[in-house]
Amino acid sequence: MKKLILCLCLLIAASASAQRKKIDSLRLILCKTTTDTARLTVLKQLNYIYFTVNPDSCIYFAQQAYELSVKYNRIDDKAHALNSLANAYSVIGDFPKGLNFYFSAIRAYQLEGSTPGVVLEYNNIGASYVERLDYRGGLPYLLKAKNLWAKYLLTNKPADYTQKEQRVIININLGETYLYLHKIDSADFYLQLTYREAIKNNFVDILANTQRDLGELEAARGNKAAALSHYRDGITRAIATEDNEMLSISYLSVSRLYHHSLQQDSAEYYGEKALQAAQAGNYQQDALNAGKALYTLYDEDHNLPQAYKYYKLTTAARDSIYSQDRVKQLLSIDFEEKQRQQQILEAQLQYRQKIRTYVLIAGLVILLAFVLIIWRTSRHRKNANTLLQKQKQEIEHTLDKLQVTQNQLVQSEKMASLGELTAGIAHEIQNPLNFVNNFSDVSYELLNEMREDLKRGNQESALEIADDVQKNLFKIRHHGQRADAIVKGMLQHSQVGSGTKELIDINALSDEYMRLAYHGLRSKDKSFQSELLTHFETRQLKINALPQEIGRVLLNLFNNAFYAVNARKKTAEAGYEPKVWLTTSCQDQQVTISVKDNGAGIPEAIRDKIMQPFFTTKPTGEGTGLGLSLTYDMVVKGHSGTIKVNSTEGQGSEFLVTLPVS
Repeated sequence: MKKLILCLCLLIAASASAQRKKIDSLRLILCKTTTDTARLTVLKQLNYIYFTVNPDSCIYFAQQAYELSVKYNRIDDKAHALNSLANAYSVIGDFPKGLNFYFSAIRAYQLEGSTPGVVLEYNNIGASYVERLDYRGGLPYLLKAKNLWAKYLLTNKPADYTQKEQRVIININLGETYLYLHKIDSADFYLQLTYREAIKNNFVDILANTQRDLGELEAARGNKAAALSHYRDGITRAIATEDNEMLSISYLSVSRLYHHSLQQDSAEYYGEKALQAAQAGNYQQDALNAGKALYTLYDEDHNLPQAYKYYKLTTAARDSIYSQDRVKQLLSIDFEEKQRQQQILEAQLQYRQKIRTYVLIAGLVILLAFVLIIWRTSRHRKNANTLLQKQKQEIEHTLDKLQVTQNQLVQSEKMASLGELTAGIAHEIQNPLNFVNNFSDVSYELLNEMREDLKRGNQESALEIADDVQKNLFKIRHHGQRADAIVKGMLQHSQVGSGTKELIDINALSDEYMRLAYHGLRSKDKSFQSELLTHFETRQLKINALPQEIGRVLLNLFNNAFYAVNARKKTAEAGYEPKVWLTTSCQDQQVTISVKDNGAGIPEAIRDKIMQPFFTTKPTGEGTGLGLSLTYDMVVKGHSGTIKVNSTEGQGSEFLVTLPVS
């Protein structure tokens, strides 16, 4: 996403020699300055310049600015210093520390009452997630920045050029994020909005980036001619603004487009242009990307001398980026994580030892009580009947307690399933609601523009805006109906009636609960990713069953599958990709639902125990051991079906649920 993704701060667009002179001048002034107020002013200027050329120096001077701002309780300067620290740590790759400083900057801007500052940091946080390829993690922060800025502009006007640019930069970040998520319609909406605003306000730096993104959008649609047109327009604008980084990125996009079209000569030509632009601007990561592409192209052409040339260039660039200091940092992080895991294991071991001790003490107490009862019985034979009656009452009371405990555990398992189902529903309904909110905000702005055009007598422009508003209203209605359909469907599947069976569509129900289970787990663990693969029977499969019970069966099976692949992902070899398959079929009046995963599999020694109540392989506190037991009861006893499990240790498991058609 270029530099626009990390921040909206001012960047010094001067030559290297001019920057060096200005840095020397500012550092000389800093040495001669005697007042802390003047030092703060000079330190802020040094931060802006060093951010573009030396992030480590930026951190050094930003830390001094932060200490002075805290000393004199200057909230505005404190927020600026925190922003500089966050940006610098993000550039050097320390994402957790950068994230902490971004949130600290948000709190400082909130104390200052600066909505533009808060919007700036939310945009920076979202962009930082996207830089790490965590597009779903960054999207909520970008949307929050957009909504806050839209509310602010209802009652305020942008104070300077940077604030005017802010909405356009948020929109292009959203457009690029939706593009990476393959949500083409949403990406098109925000990129077209960005293009119109950039043209209207003559934001020349943003136009080159926008044209390149529109080229990527058309390439994703398979429209090569339109993609090339946008790429070339972006290249022209990048040349005009001397933006070597965007020039390199655009050339590389053209090279990839020609490569996909099997036009190797053109692909190699533009790959060379991308490398030259990156080297001219000393952008090492872009040079690395271009070198990799050229190595692949020449290797496919069997041009070994050229391939070897770019292999050496790529290796040198990679070594420069991933220095020994960075490797030491990563090793340190890994060592600290291992120490933390070891502490967790030791704590768990101590907890288990305590439990064993308590059980042993309880056993000794029970044994002592039993011996006491026998001793008292032998000495007081006359009261034998009374004692026996008392023991019987105690046993019955204990059995009652066990029954209550068992019922509580069953209810806990049901509530856990309900919580996961609710999380999935919330995620499903959030998407259409976001569309409704977004199109409503845009329509509001368009109506303001139309009112101004009507006042000026510009009827043609007002009619064009009216057409856009009409389209937006249609989309609002469409996504409102989507949300309504989701709610009605969920209400239908969650009805608690008298236990009357009804006809249900197995294909639709299975697909629905697969995605609800996936989104439920994603709501707890944002880092979890899995490929969902479905193969449905072409015929419509309807059976007479209780939808809420079959839904709970499916939810339990999918939860176990996603848990298995997630657990293997944490310890698996490089290249492992979590996958879960859903297959339905019908034969001999029997419907079969297959839920398969490529997790670690079930050891043969415990395979016969997994359907037993309270048996679980999950760590203490993560499972009750009732999920598969309840699933077995609902399938076999409730619907006269069967459930089987096939598993190969180290490769995965498959659960097969068979239900009668009538």
